[in-house]
Amino acid sequence: MTSRARKTRLAACLIAVSTTVALAGCATADPTSSGGGDAAEGDAIIVGSFAFPESEILGEIYAQALEAEGFDVSTKFNIGPRQQTIPALQDGSINLIPEYNGNLLAYYDTAYEERTTEDVDAALPDAVGADDLQVLDSAAAEDKDAYVVTKKTAEDNDLKAIGDLKALEPFSLASNPQFGELGYGIPGLRDVYGVGVEAGQVTFVPYEDFGGPDTVQALVDGTVQVADIYTTSPAIKAEDLVVLEDPENMISAQNVIPLLSKDIYTDELADVLNAISAKLTTDDLIDLRERVEGDEKASAATAAEEWLTSAGLLDE
Repeated sequence: MTSRARKTRLAACLIAVSTTVALAGCATADPTSSGGGDAAEGDAIIVGSFAFPESEILGEIYAQALEAEGFDVSTKFNIGPRQQTIPALQDGSINLIPEYNGNLLAYYDTAYEERTTEDVDAALPDAVGADDLQVLDSAAAEDKDAYVVTKKTAEDNDLKAIGDLKALEPFSLASNPQFGELGYGIPGLRDVYGVGVEAGQVTFVPYEDFGGPDTVQALVDGTVQVADIYTTSPAIKAEDLVVLEDPENMISAQNVIPLLSKDIYTDELADVLNAISAKLTTDDLIDLRERVEGDEKASAATAAEEWLTSAGLLDE
């Protein structure tokens, strides 16, 4: 689809719905309905997304790239969690969605032990195949939990990896309330990296915003010395923060990966989506989120189109 055609589709969305809804993606029906089954059986591609900006941006990237190659594409964004998106894939309400490999595997197997990108990707085909779904190539881009410190803290204490935090003891750590019990949280620090083995060496400070502004502010102003912040947070660059390496793969891979219904698969579709995965990096996701969620307030559609063009995947 040409740039003019893409703009026409976006204009139609703006006419049909309010500005706020338009920025969230122009849906043709209730995303949780069972409609769209007929489209799933034909050539139409219905791209869905989770209900957060990064997923919508990725959905726009998939949709626009496929449109440019002549596919018939519509979108149903901001659907909700996997408890809604997986059924939507099963009933044909959508038939393609950007996913995260580790969390997707966890949906099918809560006791999964795979941690590296290669191992998680290898386990996914059988897991999702039970629902007549399949995955394509994963991207280098990851959105996952990370142990983060300020640049000054890292330099003053020679911190490069999570295990180095032992040199920082005692310290305070900010994260969501569940972090105190998760395998990659406080227990993992102790059992995998030997950090916080002795009582009182790590003080857990819960924050409800899951790596959001309050958590970031607590880290930046010194209320805590370490924080759990997602790797695609714009704050990583804005505040010049340091993501500590995880050489033991304590935190599972969370690479962006296309998940689709088997009945829409073609080699041509795979080529388009795999080309995106081959280009997309974590830094790209940070920049895209900053454009959409930061002061610019760019639409997901605009940010996606400009990234595709800069990546050489869309004609100017």
